[in-house]
Amino acid sequence: MTTERLAPVGQGLSRGARCSIGRYRYDVAADRWWWSDEAFRIHGFEPGDVVPTTALLLAHEHPEDRDHVRRVLEHARVSGEPFASVHRIMDASGTERTLAIVGEGRHDGGAGDVTELTGFFVDMTAPVALRADARASASIRASAANRAAIEQAKGILAHVLGVGIDEAFDVLRRASNLANVPLRALAHDIVDHLTDGDGDGDASVVAELLRQVAGAPSDDEEAR
Repeated sequence: MTTERLAPVGQGLSRGARCSIGRYRYDVAADRWWWSDEAFRIHGFEPGDVVPTTALLLAHEHPEDRDHVRRVLEHARVSGEPFASVHRIMDASGTERTLAIVGEGRHDGGAGDVTELTGFFVDMTAPVALRADARASASIRASAANRAAIEQAKGILAHVLGVGIDEAFDVLRRASNLANVPLRALAHDIVDHLTDGDGDGDASVVAELLRQVAGAPSDDEEAR
């Protein structure tokens, strides 16, 4: 897979995502790198600011990822097999970025030794951050929904049982512990049961629902 054949890979990686993509070429025998302008920028440099070397590349890897990247490159130098790695770097300004490096070796036609590695650096920082933000937003929305249900359930219990909010929460918590049911799930059950038209909103309905959740016998079953 030459650089030309790798081009669709780079285009695919950038499609639909805010990724910066830089090209590289590494001469194995001379230990010499060529970087495109964008490859310099991904690492926090302006084109021509530094001479790219293996030492420079590894120096900017995140300390926890450096050995992994060293092993990936060493294996690629020996085998020439297609490779890919997603890891963290620290750019020239000290900013942490998430970087993907993909590539493949080119073999000497005679001895079969790997003479060159070619491929792409892909700055994945923005897409990774977007995914993290999306997960965090979903978690916050779920947390808010759960809090709202618990507050509603507390209000319902306080109203139908004629107790204060704190006492209503104690009832909810005890029922949750007895039934080994998450508090949020019990709160949703109570709210759903008493707001979907099936419940009449009196204390007996709530008491029976809590008994069912906790697995306790009803008054009729106790009387038997």
